[in-house]
Amino acid sequence: MITSRSTFEYQGQVLIEKMKIRTPFRYEAIFQNTGCFIYFKQRGPKLLSSEENAQLKSNEAVLLKCGSHFLDLLKETDDDQVEVIAIHLYPSVLKKLYTGDLPAIVKKQNNSKGSQVVVSSNVIAKFIDSLEFYFQNPSLVNNDLLELKIKELILLLVQSKNINSILELVGDLYSANTVHVKEVINLHLFSNLKLDQLAKLCNLSLSSFKREFKKEYDDSPTNYINDKRLEKAKELLTVTDLPISEIAYETGFQDSLYFTRLFKNKIGIPPTAYRTENSD
Repeated sequence: MITSRSTFEYQGQVLIEKMKIRTPFRYEAIFQNTGCFIYFKQRGPKLLSSEENAQLKSNEAVLLKCGSHFLDLLKETDDDQVEVIAIHLYPSVLKKLYTGDLPAIVKKQNNSKGSQVVVSSNVIAKFIDSLEFYFQNPSLVNNDLLELKIKELILLLVQSKNINSILELVGDLYSANTVHVKEVINLHLFSNLKLDQLAKLCNLSLSSFKREFKKEYDDSPTNYINDKRLEKAKELLTVTDLPISEIAYETGFQDSLYFTRLFKNKIGIPPTAYRTENSD
């Protein structure tokens, strides 16, 4: 859950925000008409999107394109909190800041890259520290200062190893992106995402997602996904000594009791019995 949140607004929209999040927590980041730069201090989350399944480290940031993303923060201690800084990159703000470059910046591209992990550097860390100063002294913040901070971030990102120019940066954020159901399923088969969340990654309603899934696999999403996860579970039970709860998690089941019940219903025997029968 989000335990605290501070924001700076610009033209009636939240431009920069700082949150403290108590784990475990799944942050649903859906950006229809905006990109977002998110920086994680103590520990990075797992990033799940239509094109990414990546684990971020502490003091790393991610540049999220328009679309749906899920950021999973796991619990490590009883009083575990993670601090997050988010900067929203609205087209209207970028248009105002880069008026002379507008035609090139907003040009749509057919071949676009996915959300990009921006490896932290001392320069990015110093930039984040400067924002902390203003969160402690909010009376100093005005629109002119916020515009300068956005321009500063853009310049720092341009100099990072992931991004070569402002045109590439903004083009990547706002270019057209075609999402294929099969690619999303292959990427997140074991990611513990619900059907409605998989549908969001495909930019589809749940009913449309089920129809497209049926066309692609000639099966229902629930049946197909569970069968694939149980196939992997059988392999892990045979070749590893992992506890049942960890095997459940590794194959996309958050609830180990549900995993055990489903395994017995589908395979005929409990996971422990399957391991005993099939181990050397």
